[in-house]
Amino acid sequence: MDFERWLHVLALRWRSLTGARQLDRDLDEELTYHLEQQVEELVGRGLARDEARRIVRRNFGGVEKAKEACRDARGTSTLDAAWQDVRYAVRTLTRAPGFTAVATLTLALGIGATTAVYSLIDVVLLSPLPYAAPDQLVSITGPYPNGAFAAMRRELGTMDVGAYADGHFFTLSGRGTPVRLAGTRVSAELLSILGVPPAMGRWLHAGEDAAPNDRFAILSYAAWQTRFGSDPHILGTSIELDGQAHEVVAVMPPSFKFPSRRTEVWVPLGLDPRNTVRYWASDFMPVVGRLRPGASPADAHAEIRLFQSRIVARFPWQMPADWNRDVSAIPLHDALVGDVKTRFLIMLAAVAAVLVIACANVANLSLSRAASRRREIGIRTALGATPRRVAQQLLTESVVLAFLGAIAGVLVAAEGLSILKVVLPPDTPRLMEAHVSWRVLLFAGGLAIVTGCSFGLAPVAQALRTRLNGALDSGSRGSGGSVAAPVRAALTVAQVAFAVLLLIAAGLLVRSLWTLSQSDPGFHAEQVVTAHISPAESICDTADRCLTFYRELERQVRAAPGIRGAALVNTLPLTGAIAKRSVVLQGYTVPDGKAAPLFWLHAVTPDYFKVMNIRLEAGRTFTPADLTGRPAVAMVTGATARRFWPGQDPIGRQVRFIDERSWHTVVGVVADVRGFDLARSVPEWIDGAMYVPHGPNATMEDGRIPSDMAVVLDTSMDIRRVSSALEDITSRATGPVVVDDVRAMKSITADAIAAPAATSSVLVTVAMLALALGTIGVYGVLSFLVSRQTREIGIRLALGARPSDVFWRVIGEGASLCTAGILLGLGGAFAVTRWLASELHGVNATDPVTYTAVAAAVAVVSLAACAVPTRRAMRVDPLIVLREP
Repeated sequence: MDFERWLHVLALRWRSLTGARQLDRDLDEELTYHLEQQVEELVGRGLARDEARRIVRRNFGGVEKAKEACRDARGTSTLDAAWQDVRYAVRTLTRAPGFTAVATLTLALGIGATTAVYSLIDVVLLSPLPYAAPDQLVSITGPYPNGAFAAMRRELGTMDVGAYADGHFFTLSGRGTPVRLAGTRVSAELLSILGVPPAMGRWLHAGEDAAPNDRFAILSYAAWQTRFGSDPHILGTSIELDGQAHEVVAVMPPSFKFPSRRTEVWVPLGLDPRNTVRYWASDFMPVVGRLRPGASPADAHAEIRLFQSRIVARFPWQMPADWNRDVSAIPLHDALVGDVKTRFLIMLAAVAAVLVIACANVANLSLSRAASRRREIGIRTALGATPRRVAQQLLTESVVLAFLGAIAGVLVAAEGLSILKVVLPPDTPRLMEAHVSWRVLLFAGGLAIVTGCSFGLAPVAQALRTRLNGALDSGSRGSGGSVAAPVRAALTVAQVAFAVLLLIAAGLLVRSLWTLSQSDPGFHAEQVVTAHISPAESICDTADRCLTFYRELERQVRAAPGIRGAALVNTLPLTGAIAKRSVVLQGYTVPDGKAAPLFWLHAVTPDYFKVMNIRLEAGRTFTPADLTGRPAVAMVTGATARRFWPGQDPIGRQVRFIDERSWHTVVGVVADVRGFDLARSVPEWIDGAMYVPHGPNATMEDGRIPSDMAVVLDTSMDIRRVSSALEDITSRATGPVVVDDVRAMKSITADAIAAPAATSSVLVTVAMLALALGTIGVYGVLSFLVSRQTREIGIRLALGARPSDVFWRVIGEGASLCTAGILLGLGGAFAVTRWLASELHGVNATDPVTYTAVAAAVAVVSLAACAVPTRRAMRVDPLIVLREP
């Protein structure tokens, strides 16, 4: 029905257009007949026909003006004039292919870059989350352990809550070669709170997240396809995860990627109040809530603050007074995109600046072209065209040109978006969902209208100030230039200023990235290859069996050809994995209102420090004898020793896990390792770091030694050979072992700077594009000025001026424009770049080196752009110029 209605509307519009054309033809015939009758009457009185026609035309006035009055009378003038202006604009632009091509390409770059970044922002920042009633979803800003979440679930009245613990891995066995699945532990109600129905199966039921009735699994669509061959009968079957049977109850749809696209399986939390340590100390989790009917975000905020004041007293040990003190309930969308919002807005501001420069460039081109069309505009005015009609025609040409740029820009945006998907880190939220949608096309169309009007205003203003006599005088010079020159100069200054601003921002990010990449990570592992080892539960069902497996694995790996050294560690630096324990320190008193220090616990074998080239600052490293755990020993980092034993010798000090009685004696201090990221050794919520031998005393929060370990190898072999050697060794184990994530340590280090590197690369590209457009602008305005002043320069030379005088005159004009732009850009950068502070490391937002270097570089490039017009001005021949009419 809608389609038929639209066809009817189009048919009526076509009839109105064809009817209007017929009326125009009738009007032409009527006016022609009327004028000819008056001519014949005057001829009959004895006047010559040419004289009679001249008198009739003069008395009648402008024919086109009369036509406009008739169209106004019948109410079709606006649409007819718009359609006529569009057709005339197309013909005019077709007659100037060089101008049209250059302007279209310039606009395509600006509109395309802006549209590409907007495509990302549209999906990541503006589009609602792909969940049911997403505006009712909130995120609790503070993480909570199992026990606190269970209390929250029972006591909150404004919202239903669910929790999830990301970053787990499960060994899938019993189906051919064992593989490791990235998994997330979830509460029973989480998926129903998000409101995404499974593609197959059901959500978890209440109580199915509590031990021992928690042996269930929900598969991602990708895992169901790749790991289980799209088995249509998968529901109800049992799969082995970490050696334990789990019943598959659901397969999620392809679009469901919570909390990240890497998740392959969701399993219940396994709430168990009997295990006090794990219930209250492990997996501090994000909590998601759905507001109940009638509840507002303010109600949820007030209730969660009240809950926080009560829950601290229920912990079996003292919690810090400031733990989750500022807890709040914020929109889930804001919580999920918070980390990338700043980067995306920086990129959008950068491409918007490029679009402004592109508009300024096209405005300068349009001003040059308008100067050559002064005679045409004068004739149109003489024939009766009003200033409004002239302005409408010129703005229509600008908008048509902008739409051509937008069409080409959409193609640029599609290609640019593909590049951004490769450049940006793969964990960017909803990155793969970004595409050139209809909303993006509407954005590009709106951008075309805005840009068309923006760069069209300058030539319109120039045309409206053109004097009729001067315009009709084919020999007149300079009348239009005097109007355009200040505008062109202002546009050029703006281009240079924006280019300077973008280059400074890009320079700061590049310097920050360089500082980050050159910072000492605390280890030197250029020849180190790592791999993750996940033995089946049958191998690590007891601590002794697990340790025996790893001792034999390390021995065989060390004996393999091409391996110079081997060691084991439970958490590799820069991978995001953290194992933590609360500790008691000899000689350190916990301040009032504070909890026991929380340490990052590394379980390692003795050669780990040697393979990773971690410097020993004091004492000794571990020996094979320390692996027995008798006596229990430990090592701490330099920052940890200085914080908890300032001015004292840490060697011989003792450390104890808060829920254990045995003490570990500190035998060594090693250099700080950038384990969390390249800017920090530990996150702000971790107080220190310690190493223990991978033995019976290396117990984690769950009371067990780590069963999943990473092997680090000092080798020159490539990744494929290392992977093959490890798989051959582990294949001789008594049970299935997964070997995956085989990577060079330098690759892990490179991944750690992926996010700032992506932002820097995008901004550098945009800044260089801005500099190129700005340089073209400087060149264009000077070329225009030289062309307008050619006669003046010739006269000066004829009167005795030297070429050097012309050189300094022209170069001075260019230098004044560049200097004004550079100073304006420096001031703008000083005011704006402080917003980059959160993205900078090791460099200040007002770094004088960057500001000076950019100013000098832009000055050199701008003056180089002045060289060609200046050289042309110096070669003006006075004799040829003075002979011109």
